[in-house]
Amino acid sequence: MASSLGELNPQLLWKHFAKILTIPHCSGNEKALGDYVLSVASSLNLPGKRDKVGNVLVSKPSTAGRDSAVGVILQGHLDMVCEKNSNKAHDFCKDPILTDIKGEWVYAQGTTLGADNGIGLAAALAVMEDKTLVHGPMEFLFTVDEETGLTGANKIQKGFLAGKKLLNLDSEDEGTFTIGCAGGADSELVFPVERKKTASKNLYRLHITGLRGGHSGLDINQGRGNAIKLLARMLGQAQATARFEVISIEGGSKHNAIPREAVAVVACPPVQVRSLTVALKKAFDKIAIEYKAVEAEAKYTFEPLAGKDFALTQGCQHILLDFLLAVPHGVISMHPEIAGLVETSTNLAIVRTGKRELDVLCSTRSSVASALEAARDIIKSVCALAGAKAEFKNGYPGWMPNLASPLLKHLKEIYAKTFGKEAEIVAVHAGLECGIIGEKFPGMDMISFGPTMKNPHSPEEHVHIGSVEKFWTFLTTALAELSK
Repeated sequence: MASSLGELNPQLLWKHFAKILTIPHCSGNEKALGDYVLSVASSLNLPGKRDKVGNVLVSKPSTAGRDSAVGVILQGHLDMVCEKNSNKAHDFCKDPILTDIKGEWVYAQGTTLGADNGIGLAAALAVMEDKTLVHGPMEFLFTVDEETGLTGANKIQKGFLAGKKLLNLDSEDEGTFTIGCAGGADSELVFPVERKKTASKNLYRLHITGLRGGHSGLDINQGRGNAIKLLARMLGQAQATARFEVISIEGGSKHNAIPREAVAVVACPPVQVRSLTVALKKAFDKIAIEYKAVEAEAKYTFEPLAGKDFALTQGCQHILLDFLLAVPHGVISMHPEIAGLVETSTNLAIVRTGKRELDVLCSTRSSVASALEAARDIIKSVCALAGAKAEFKNGYPGWMPNLASPLLKHLKEIYAKTFGKEAEIVAVHAGLECGIIGEKFPGMDMISFGPTMKNPHSPEEHVHIGSVEKFWTFLTTALAELSK
């Protein structure tokens, strides 16, 4: 059994992935990784450039005799979702991501792995470097800020790309071709808070941890707990039998990740501590039974906290907890024609409490534009009832499936010939850059595929080693066949 990434095949791909793990590349901080891509291109005497927002494009000429082939673009994103367990000491701005090989899978140690989209990037870099491959004219597009707003794809200028066939390397099930995706948009909610004039003491910290979290699109139908929702639920049930004052509620960190942890600071008179402790335990015991099949590691702590602070008024506290419980989260509707595909969903993603307001971020997805609008109208209505304000951010388009795609037909034939079985054809409830790129470059034929990985956007993220090898075999075979 391999003990390091350097022992895995294909070695060239894993070499680049190991290097990517040493370079900080959270969303908004991709410059160093873009520099690495350009340095690899320079070492290979391949032309590379970077646009104003940081997208990187490298070109590679065709192998001998394949000059007349239609240009192919390999595309992936430079950024990763940076999530870690609260007990993990890790600085994503400087620390390398450490890995463990467990059987057939590669994991990170208490953080996201960044296989989304690091494996796709590594594959593209390996294709750039491998001089034994057969292919037509090629471009390698590395975009920025995909995970927080698809900014890089949105800012690509006309004329930046020349190829007509795009292979997006950002899918997560080997043997599956993705031909469509959901559109989405964020909503920023502001709930005004009222505080008492006198500072409260006898503070306590309620902390929910151990939830699985995950991708707010791909995992939204898995029934996983939302830490913000569960925290509000515990406090809402507890206030029926115990007297306490909420000071702050914090939870979640990324718009596209289901919140895994949430924290509330409350003030509680000494005579009420036992009642509150019992009430919180009763509330959590119900949650533990309800979520036992999907959140076996869920837990909470309730501990004293030094200091004093200004608490919310009781009226504000009751409305706030009702507001957090009412803001929708989870699947809203399933696709009526594609079995198992979520059509519309929303993620209560982030809550932050300030002195005068509580800020909430919701991320909503749908493959139907009108359904996306309707879901955001629900959020707006909840805000109106609670006296909060909603600001709707511009979203990104979905990618309409094209079952008549010539590229899809060709790749299906190549996959069947290579592996002796048919590839699965799907659309996903997640955002892919193909929708945006397709709008900017009409006529672009696009397919997305990749190796098998589980639980992206959470510290449980892991990638299947054998599927990476199959992914590489198919990618290199397809490049040769497409150049004929």
